[in-house]
Amino acid sequence: MAGLALGQAGAEPLAQDEALKILERIATAARTLNYKGTFVYQHSEQVETSRIVHFVDTGGDEHEKLETLDGPRREIIRNNDEVLCYYPDAKVVRSQKRLAQRSFPALLPEQLNSIAQHYTVSMGRQGRVAGFDSQLVTLEPKDGMRYGHKLWAESGSGLLLKALTLNEERQVVEQFAFTQLNIGSGVSKEMITPTYQVSYPEWRLDQFAQAMISGDKADWTVSDFPPGFDKIMEMQRTKQGGRIVVTHVVYSDGMAAVSVFVESMSGRAVNEGLARQGAINIYRRTVGDKLVTVLGEAPAATVMQIANSVSFQER
Repeated sequence: MAGLALGQAGAEPLAQDEALKILERIATAARTLNYKGTFVYQHSEQVETSRIVHFVDTGGDEHEKLETLDGPRREIIRNNDEVLCYYPDAKVVRSQKRLAQRSFPALLPEQLNSIAQHYTVSMGRQGRVAGFDSQLVTLEPKDGMRYGHKLWAESGSGLLLKALTLNEERQVVEQFAFTQLNIGSGVSKEMITPTYQVSYPEWRLDQFAQAMISGDKADWTVSDFPPGFDKIMEMQRTKQGGRIVVTHVVYSDGMAAVSVFVESMSGRAVNEGLARQGAINIYRRTVGDKLVTVLGEAPAATVMQIANSVSFQER
């Protein structure tokens, strides 16, 4: 792949147009190629292994099957943005739409302009990952409001083979890596078939009650979010049998996604303040009778800035 064969040790940062070409090749590969493999996800002290099959039919529709190989059994079947999550131990299948969440190896978004504006993109050393020749691409944040990333892309196709997330101290807080992979050959739509035969009432179907809402209907706003973070989704969903309505909004700079949840306190006691789970920082605060929770794979300063600027409007 010409776009990924240029990197050498000590290469200078790329111009924005060249960076966009390389990132686009990586993003497109994950959505348009057929592949199957096993990858490892590591965060904090936890290591999870998953198996993935990704198939694109002649009409360009994506079909994907993701299975966890350790811990509680879970299987995710995706057809474009329609997602079914199977939890066989609990005999539950959950139906939902894929909205803002991305998963390995499709970690890059379709719209990449914001990444090139807020990260310095550089080519690093060539190497090998899971038996494939690869090219390192580094994303260095231009401010302290986002994490850094190291991406290893397969030299021939651009498919992402390995990804590291680094915090403000340049410590690795999260990583994905294929350990075994086939690209192109031996992948068929039949491999996306669910493993589990669902029958009712033995199984239970959970459907998220959710509705997209427009900005002018929201009774709250974020007045001070970091540069480059744009609102990409706002919706309402219910939990606890519909007794609690939660407003959920997602801001993203293309790489990092930060979620804001607003819900009624409902007389609950809540631990306010900052917490951390691996690469995710979580900040909770109460505003009147509302609980505001902000979480995301971003520095603590980012989630705190967003949470502390949430305000409510009188209607």
